[in-house]
Amino acid sequence: MRYFLSKIYAVLYKEIYSELRSRYAFSSMILFVVITISTISFTMAGDTISNELASALLWIVIFFGAMTGLSRTFVAEEERGTSLLLKLSSKPIHVYIGKLLYTFIFGLLLNSLAVLLFQVFISGIIVKNQLLFWTMILISSLGISACITAIAAIISKAHSKGSLFPVLSFPLLLPLTLLGCETISMALYGARFEDAFSNIIVLISYSIVMITVSIMVFEFIWND
Repeated sequence: MRYFLSKIYAVLYKEIYSELRSRYAFSSMILFVVITISTISFTMAGDTISNELASALLWIVIFFGAMTGLSRTFVAEEERGTSLLLKLSSKPIHVYIGKLLYTFIFGLLLNSLAVLLFQVFISGIIVKNQLLFWTMILISSLGISACITAIAAIISKAHSKGSLFPVLSFPLLLPLTLLGCETISMALYGARFEDAFSNIIVLISYSIVMITVSIMVFEFIWND
């Protein structure tokens, strides 16, 4: 178990260290979030928007923010020529879990920043059930990370990497997006945690299924 965890930690450390050196994904995602939320704020011009619209706009920021930076999780390995070294030093499951943890941590930080900026710049946004709201942000970040990590591994083998990522990700993330919008809207209205419990169970199940399937097929994708 210690060996297993040490290998995962090594992959996670490599990803974080590489990102801190290049700051490519971090810079592009932060820039996208700031520009998008600023544009929405200027367009609204101080007008109050409904909770349903606020939830949809927030999910647009989260979805396309993830598409902007997290797609390079495996592409960078192919471009730098380090994928072979990673294959020799770690097993596929170590690589997948390490990359998944990195994507989850990075995505959660991005989503939290997007939420905070959204609440600051968009007037009239009041979260009446904070526990449900942040639970949804956490679960949604996990679901997005589970989907994106597998898709990023697939597109790293393709020629048109940039255009394929959102095309492949959108159908898989559609159930998460629809339920996420609905549940976040419920949190804005102040619905009880129990009222959204069924949605939460479905979203947790979605993440578990995505991670399980990804682990099962990742070795074939990674060694192709």
